[in-house]
Amino acid sequence: MRYLLSATALAMLASLGSSAALAQTPSCTHTVGMVVSLTGAAGRYGQAASKSVELAFNDLNKAAGAGGIAGCKLAFDLRDAQSQGSVAVDQARQLVDLKKTPAIIGGIISSVSIPMVTSVTAPAGVVQISPASSSPSLTKLALEGKTGGWFFRTITSDALQGTAAAKYALDQGMKSLTVIHVNNDFGVNMLAEFRRAYEALGGKIVDVTPYNPEQSSYNAEVTKALKTDPTALYFIGYPGDGTTIIRTWIQQGGPQKFLFNDGMNAADFIKGVGPQYLNNAYGTSSGTTKTESTEYFAKTYPAMSGGFDAEAPAAEQGFDAGAILGLAIAQAGKFEAAAIRDAIRKVTQPGGEVVHAGPAGFARALELIKQKKPVRYVGVIGPVQFDKYGDIAGPFRTWKIANGEVVTVGQMSTEDVAAIQAKMK
Repeated sequence: MRYLLSATALAMLASLGSSAALAQTPSCTHTVGMVVSLTGAAGRYGQAASKSVELAFNDLNKAAGAGGIAGCKLAFDLRDAQSQGSVAVDQARQLVDLKKTPAIIGGIISSVSIPMVTSVTAPAGVVQISPASSSPSLTKLALEGKTGGWFFRTITSDALQGTAAAKYALDQGMKSLTVIHVNNDFGVNMLAEFRRAYEALGGKIVDVTPYNPEQSSYNAEVTKALKTDPTALYFIGYPGDGTTIIRTWIQQGGPQKFLFNDGMNAADFIKGVGPQYLNNAYGTSSGTTKTESTEYFAKTYPAMSGGFDAEAPAAEQGFDAGAILGLAIAQAGKFEAAAIRDAIRKVTQPGGEVVHAGPAGFARALELIKQKKPVRYVGVIGPVQFDKYGDIAGPFRTWKIANGEVVTVGQMSTEDVAAIQAKMK
């Protein structure tokens, strides 16, 4: 079954699928799959991540020159999941069954990544690495053996972000609030983790309203949420739906004090709602530990991204997903799933020589790999290391919206979050 995209999406696919010609390129190509949401509720996430992977692969190809990555040029076959699990599964099956790809980058939202890994990649023994799926359910699936060790993600779990959001809300004086959340795995789990921490720390949730994504109107949901006369709103969802819901909230006279999840720190969302209504808006996001890679990405990505800034949702994590996968293919020395899976941990383990993003850093990494010396990629989001479930640990960024701009307020470390959770037990 084929899926029709808009003219804009088709043009974007053509743009993303092309790369600058290199002076010397290998005669063969290693093509990985990429199944991300280019349209639908999470479309902006997937578009940003796609451009990040394009940058990472172009840098790797430039660094490798005629020798290639495991002998060939890197490329990716980009597919639109349309923010729907069933579409993602169909696209992933095509890549695995017909294209015989050993690795897929994606999905974006957890409700897409979960069916992909359980129905396609894990049963087929194919690597899957997500730059944005943060649901704790993915850890649970790994614990139960249902991901088979094939799944990795370059974003921290919401099991930690919920705690960070609860503490930040109370720090901003939100002692009570109502919640509107997307009714899927991400929204349900994020709410559960937030509620557990928020109520343990003394906060009160006065009402919870789920919503289904991509509706034309959310008047009924907002009306219900406002019946309890809340003083603030915690919205858990995606920028597209969020724009409509927050507009409706304001139109119905809701208080203009907000807490947002990662993803709402997007320029399109702020412009769509109106920055004048968001001067008491706060949020949390998966953070970064600043490195040379972070600085390189901040300088390089905006110029080639087609309108995204370096802190766009899934951009930093997307670059690292592409970089780690590309280096793992080089480390494996062959384009085979099991070898790539094992190499992912080898190129991120402590103890190797530290290398950073960009053509120069990747050239050094490839030279070390050629010499059979250990390499430690320290990426845009920091020095990640995957645990046995494919998860990473990392900090969380706290931010606010001021005069139409997202301003970083501070950062909560993994240790900070763990200390809060320890007090809750």
